[in-house]
Amino acid sequence: MLCENCGVRPATLHFTKIINDKKTEFHLCEQCAKEKGEMMGDNDGFDSFSFHHLLSGLLNFDQVVNNDHSLKEEKEAIRCKTCGLTFSQFKKSGKFGCSDCYHYFEPHLEPIFRRIHGNTQHSGKVPLRSGKKIKQKKELNTLRTQLQQKITSEEFEEAAKIRDQIKELERKLSERRG
Repeated sequence: MLCENCGVRPATLHFTKIINDKKTEFHLCEQCAKEKGEMMGDNDGFDSFSFHHLLSGLLNFDQVVNNDHSLKEEKEAIRCKTCGLTFSQFKKSGKFGCSDCYHYFEPHLEPIFRRIHGNTQHSGKVPLRSGKKIKQKKELNTLRTQLQQKITSEEFEEAAKIRDQIKELERKLSERRG
C-alpha cells in the first residue's frame, strides 16, 4: 500500500483518529507522518510513544473545554515560587519541578484529576485482614451523610431508622476494640 499523502513511498504507519465519535483512518509513510506532525520523531528516526506524551495531551484539555482566553492566559502565568516552573511548562512535561508545585497549581489541578481519574478522592482497595473494620467505618460515614440529608429534607422517620443503624454499627465497632 502506498502512502496516501505522497503516493510514492510505501505506507508504513497506519493511524486511526477518533474525534467527536468520528473515526478516520489514514496510511502514511514515515516521512509524511513526520511532516504532518502525526509522528514525534527522535534521533533514531522512529518514534517511541511515551506516557509523557499521553499525560501532556490530557493536561492540555482546557484548550478544548475553556474558550475564555483571559482565564487561559492567567493559568499560563502561574509559577511555582520555589522552583520557577510555570503551569504551562507543567502541562507540557506532565511533571512537577518540586514538591511545592502542587501547592501553587492546586486550584487548576482538580479538573485535571477528575478527567484522568474520574474523581478527586482515592477509593482504592481495602486490605483483606482489616477489611471488615474499614468497610464498617466507611459505611458509618455514608450513613452519617445520609442522616444529615434526611434531616435537611425533614424526612425524620427515615432519619430515625438511619440513626438506629449508626448506633448499631458503632456498637459493633466498639465491641471489636474491647
